[in-house]
Amino acid sequence: MNFVYSILLVFYTLPMPHITAADIESYEKIYRLNLINSITGYKPANLIGTASPEGQTNLAIFSSVLHLGSNPPLLGMVTRPTSVPRHTYSNIQHTGCYTINHVPAAYVAQAHYTSANFPAEESEFDACGFTPVYRDDFPAPYVQESQISIGLRLQEEIEIKANGTRLLVGAVEHIYLSEAVLQPDGSLHLHEADDVCISGLDGYHRVTPLATFAYARAGQGPQPKQE
Repeated sequence: MNFVYSILLVFYTLPMPHITAADIESYEKIYRLNLINSITGYKPANLIGTASPEGQTNLAIFSSVLHLGSNPPLLGMVTRPTSVPRHTYSNIQHTGCYTINHVPAAYVAQAHYTSANFPAEESEFDACGFTPVYRDDFPAPYVQESQISIGLRLQEEIEIKANGTRLLVGAVEHIYLSEAVLQPDGSLHLHEADDVCISGLDGYHRVTPLATFAYARAGQGPQPKQE
């Protein structure tokens, strides 16, 4: 048995820390927030663009956007409880439209700053250094600095009774992206967009390609995807 293998064997047989539900409940608030927000792994970093019926723009960073289906194309987004004013949620409720914009690495600090508690009459676009742009008569603003932007119309709202959050289901009506990002098979080369992702509440990371595999079929083993 070689030395490296011996070290790996010891490492993988060490007892793993075990955290129970009772432990989690006993943790100090910030520690608990950091832990539970980190355990799911890396999450998408998206700027959600909205506007009030009066035209006041709003921009907020979210890490809760998820794929719900491709036919019809639906994306979900989880919002926090509405026990306090939520400008993004309120604007979506009133107009039914919003945009999802990927965060480029060059703007990660400005994107994080949108999470500050700005008053409703102050636009995060202006305060955080982003440019609102309206396209094809869609009533919600896109982020000009983003290389991947999506326009959605609210289809359904589902209250998650366990904690008062809400799942907003949006239909994809518009997609805008740079030519270098779109691949011949319809997939996106996110590295070309210099995308970032989020870990926990405030950790940002670059996206680096690792591997691409062909459609998995039982009995064949993992096969590399043919370009």
